[in-house]
Amino acid sequence: MGKAHAVALAAVGAVFDTALRPRLEMIAATSTESAERYRTAYGFARATADWRDLVADPMVEAVVIASPQSTHRAIAEAAFAAGKPVFCEKPLGASLEDARAMVAAAEASGLPNMIGFNYVRTPATQFVRQLLAEGAIGDLTWFRGEHTEDFLADPSLPATWRTTGRANGCMGDLAPHPINCLLALMGPVEELSARIETVHATRPGPNGPAPVTNDDQAQLMLRFASGVMGHLFISRVATGRKMGYAYEIHGTKGSIRFDQEDQNAVHLYRAEGPEATRGFTRILTGPAHPNYAAFCQGPGHGTGYQDQIIIEARDFLQAIATGKPVWPTFRDGLAVSQIIDTAFKASDDGRWHAVPQT
Repeated sequence: MGKAHAVALAAVGAVFDTALRPRLEMIAATSTESAERYRTAYGFARATADWRDLVADPMVEAVVIASPQSTHRAIAEAAFAAGKPVFCEKPLGASLEDARAMVAAAEASGLPNMIGFNYVRTPATQFVRQLLAEGAIGDLTWFRGEHTEDFLADPSLPATWRTTGRANGCMGDLAPHPINCLLALMGPVEELSARIETVHATRPGPNGPAPVTNDDQAQLMLRFASGVMGHLFISRVATGRKMGYAYEIHGTKGSIRFDQEDQNAVHLYRAEGPEATRGFTRILTGPAHPNYAAFCQGPGHGTGYQDQIIIEARDFLQAIATGKPVWPTFRDGLAVSQIIDTAFKASDDGRWHAVPQT
C-alpha cells in the first residue's frame, strides 16, 4: 500500500489538475535499509527508520499511514498533535478502542482526516450510488454482499502473521471493505446476527503444526435502519475467488449487480416493458460515469486498482485545500469498526445485537 499511495500522490496532480500538488518528502519503514530502498524506488526525497521522525519533521505537511494496523493509532495521534492532516489505510485501528481514540484525536484537532476504502471509489460503484439516490430501482428490499478471496484456501500454506491475532483475521482484513460499501449503499445497520469461524485450525509451522488464532470466514445477517434486510459473506478461503468484492441489490422497480472482478461493468435490471424482453443490461463504464474521464476518454477501456487510489489522493487533497471533510472520514471508519466488534459479540452468543450508532 505504501507503493500504491506513493504512485497516486505522484500522479494525482496530472490526472485531476489538483489545486495542491503533493511532494514526496519522506518515507518511513522498519529499518534504514528498507526505508532507503523504498525512497529510491518510489521517488521520496528522504527516508527514515523511525516514523516519529517523519511525523515531527517540519517539511512533512500531511501524513499517509500505510503500515500495519497495530501502528495506526500511535501514528495518527502523533500527527494530529503535530497539526498535520492524516490519511489512514483501513481498518482505522487494531481494535474498537483504537478507532474511538483516533476519531477523538481527529475531531479534537479539527484537521482533515480520511480513511482508505478504495474499492467503493470505482466509477462503477460511484454510479451505483447515484442510481440508488435517484430511486432508479424503486424502494430497496434486499442487499447481498460479499468479499471473497482464496489466498489462504490451501490448508498446506504455512502459518504467517496473517494467521495470528484477531486484527489480522478475515474480519479485520477483508470485512472492512464490504462493510464500508454496504453503509455507503444502504445506510446504517441497526442490528445483526453473525457466525465467524476458522476453517483451517492449524497450518504448517517451522516446528510442526501451528495454531491459527483468527478467523477464515464469516457471514452476517443484517437489518438496516431503513428496515431492509441483508446478508454479507466474507472469506479468505473461497477457492477460485480472487477479488470477490460483489453485491446485489433488489428494489421494487429493478435490481443492480456488481463484481469487482469485472470492475468496469454494472448490471442493471429495470422492471419495465414486456416480460419477454426484460433482462439485466451490462453497462460498461465510460466518461459519462464518475471520475472515469480523468483517466481515459474511451468508454469501455476501463480503470484499474491504482486509479482508485489516485481518486482517494484527489479527495484527500481536496479536504486539505478546502478544510472541509471528504467522505469517508475517521468517523466513517469508526462505524465500520463498530459493526465488526458487534459481529464478534453476536457470533460468541448466537444472538441478534444492536449496532451502536455514533
